[in-house]
Amino acid sequence: MIDPKIKYSIAAALQSFTDYGSFDATKLTKTFNDVFVLDDDFMDKVDKLDKVFDDNPQLEDLREVFFDLLMINFFSADVKKLEEDYLETPEWEDIEEQTLDRGTELLNVLLYLNECEDEHLEPELDDYLKEFLLVDEDEFQDEYRIYEPVIANQILIESPVEEIKKVAENLPEDSELKELFYPMMCFFQNIDPSVQEKSKIANNALNKPFDMAVLNILQAFK
Repeated sequence: MIDPKIKYSIAAALQSFTDYGSFDATKLTKTFNDVFVLDDDFMDKVDKLDKVFDDNPQLEDLREVFFDLLMINFFSADVKKLEEDYLETPEWEDIEEQTLDRGTELLNVLLYLNECEDEHLEPELDDYLKEFLLVDEDEFQDEYRIYEPVIANQILIESPVEEIKKVAENLPEDSELKELFYPMMCFFQNIDPSVQEKSKIANNALNKPFDMAVLNILQAFK
C-alpha cells in the first residue's frame, strides 16, 4: 500500500530534483512507487529502496529523505495490515535497532504535519519545537541538542531567505540539521509560497536540487 500523500511527495521531490539539477529523476517515479506498494517486510523494502539509489548514484542526496518517506508510509499505510500493537513487538524493536543510523529529521517534521492535519492546526515552528518535540522538557534534551541551531535562530522566521541561507552556510559540518536547516526553515517561514517566493527560495538554496526537493516534499505532504 502507498499513502496518497506519500505518492504525491515522491513525485514532487523527483520533479524538483529534475527541475533544479542535471538528472532526469522523474523517470524513476514508477520505480519508487513500485517499491513503496510492495507487500514485503519493511527491511526488504528498505533493501529494494537502497538498490534504486545504488543503481542511480545521481540521486544519492535523496536516499535518506526517501527512507523517511518509506518509514512514514509504513506508519500510515503498511501498519494497518499488521497486528494492532505491532509497533510494540520485539520484531519492530529489531527494525528500529537496524535502522538507528538511517533517515533524517525530516521524519519528525512529517509526523508533525500528520498531527497538524489530524488536529486541524496550521504548522508553526514554535509549536513544532515546544508542543511536538518538547524541547523545553528535561527528558527531551537530545531533541534540544539536535534543534539548538533552530531554537537559537527562530527569528529567521521573520527574516528574508537570504538570512536563512547565511545561517545555514555557517552551521557546523557535524550538525544533524546541516542539510535540512535551509529547506525546513523556509517551509516554516512560508508554508504556501507564491511562484515568485519559491523562485527566491531556489535562488538562495545551498544545494538547489536537494533543498527544493525537501521543500516540495513538505508542501506536498502538508
